[in-house]
Amino acid sequence: MIRGCHCLYEARAYVALVFSLFAALFLAPQEARADSFQTTAPTAILVDADSKAVLFEKNADELVAPASMAKIMTAEIVFNELKSGRLTMDTEFGISEHAWRAGGAGSGGSSMFAKVNTNVRLEDLLRGLIVQSGNDAAIAIAEGISGTEDNFARRMTDRARELGLTKSTFRNPTGYGDPAQKVTVRELSKLALYIIETYPDLYKMFGEREFTWNKIRQLNRNPLFAFNIGADGLKTGYIEESGYGLVGSAVQNGQRLVVVVNGLKTAKDRAAESRKLLDWGFRAFEARQLFQEGQVVGEAQVFGGDQRSLPLVSKRPVRVLVPRGETERVTARVVYVGPLKAPIQKGTEVAKLQVNRGDMKAVEVPLYADEDVQVGTLSQRALDGLMEFSTGWARRAFSSLLERI
Repeated sequence: MIRGCHCLYEARAYVALVFSLFAALFLAPQEARADSFQTTAPTAILVDADSKAVLFEKNADELVAPASMAKIMTAEIVFNELKSGRLTMDTEFGISEHAWRAGGAGSGGSSMFAKVNTNVRLEDLLRGLIVQSGNDAAIAIAEGISGTEDNFARRMTDRARELGLTKSTFRNPTGYGDPAQKVTVRELSKLALYIIETYPDLYKMFGEREFTWNKIRQLNRNPLFAFNIGADGLKTGYIEESGYGLVGSAVQNGQRLVVVVNGLKTAKDRAAESRKLLDWGFRAFEARQLFQEGQVVGEAQVFGGDQRSLPLVSKRPVRVLVPRGETERVTARVVYVGPLKAPIQKGTEVAKLQVNRGDMKAVEVPLYADEDVQVGTLSQRALDGLMEFSTGWARRAFSSLLERI
């Protein structure tokens, strides 16, 4: 169990003591080592869906143009509208002249070939968006939901912030080039994982291999479907500014991995590097369970309560994937802003558990109060106030000393 201690580097933060785990795993070839893997993709990330463990990353926080991978956010907004009941699959949106000219066959980009001034069911527009990567479908959806592309793009960015994507900015629903439209591969992986977990039935559209509209049959552009690796999504992208990119997901033996690459020079390179990352991830790692569901992970200090500390638990098992055949240092810490103030209700999220594999943050999971904490007596609160005053003074003094140094 991890106990909290004062963190002198941040006036109101407490950080748990770091513990070390050394995982002795099965022997495997040296190329399984995470630090030995190489990819030609300028930006890339590989994530285990269950544990959220980052298995590999390269420039994962660099802002890049998403191209048609932006359509994943377009799809998420539609999925959210369907889940809330504000839209149905039978809702019809019109194909405006703008959608037809800017996103149709004559635009030179990918299109579902919807006819101008016709109405199309949302279910068909979604398949046109996801399977065929239709820019006309994306624009029709944007106009149908928000009136204009600009309005919808603002909604895309707002929704990204709601989902914790703090860096990504969207300027259109299609992925057409715009200097201000930027994402990171890390945030694209988070968006993909959110869709997979939140809309499992709707996510299946990403795995459909073909769709026919207006008597034109088109195959899904995802190159991973050509390989026998369990791929079932998500989306490719290419414009000159971005190079070739892909958000992909595959499942093998019950384990799902999500891969994102961007900036590759050719479609062949995109397919090869994406597959290489997935093959390596499935082969090179195994899961190590750190804590069981409901097991006490650590303690947080409480201010003004009828008890001085609070046990913290995770609502799901905490696992980390580590390289086979390696003894790698795994460290974990509980992070929260505190001390926590009473009263606190059992089941309230109050902290996070951060797990590092070597120098890489592998897992971050929320932690919850395992007990109710009531407001303490007057004497208990007075003692807590005195202790907080003295430790707060020490933290401020130490911080001031650091600034002078």
